[in-house]
Amino acid sequence: AAHADLPQHVVQMLNNFPETMHPMSQFSAAITAMNTESQFAKAYAQGVHKAKHWEYTFEDTMELTAKITTVAAYIYRNVFKDGKVAPIDPNKDWADNLATMLGFEDPMFHEMMRLYLVLHADHEGGNVSAHTTHLVGSALSDPYLCLAAGMNGLAGPLHGLANQE
Repeated sequence: AAHADLPQHVVQMLNNFPETMHPMSQFSAAITAMNTESQFAKAYAQGVHKAKHWEYTFEDTMELTAKITTVAAYIYRNVFKDGKVAPIDPNKDWADNLATMLGFEDPMFHEMMRLYLVLHADHEGGNVSAHTTHLVGSALSDPYLCLAAGMNGLAGPLHGLANQE
């Protein structure tokens, strides 16, 4: 929770998107915009040794994981509710904060969110979004750009968007 706050330019961008813009387009754009925070990109530009790439990639991935639920909450609240997102509570876990930021108070919903996130967290590479993320990473793109690419794959009607239909 300590790293879940978004850069101000990302919050401003999310708040300025039209309500009619598809949530997956907003999600991808926000993840891409957070690339300004990439430790890997900064270290690579400074010529960090190849043996240290993983350290900066790990840091970016952890930061991105912390922030991704906040991005989702902003999009959900802007598109489907009143645009107000509850502040992050450092005493709550990742799923608990997401459920609160989405506006749900039922403790059973919070438990269901934990289960849902665990079940959907394990994607090794057998689908479009995971494969795309790996492929873009092979070009040494930072984790923000990799995940954004994967989210664009997820937005396709034969992958994640199929759930919408």
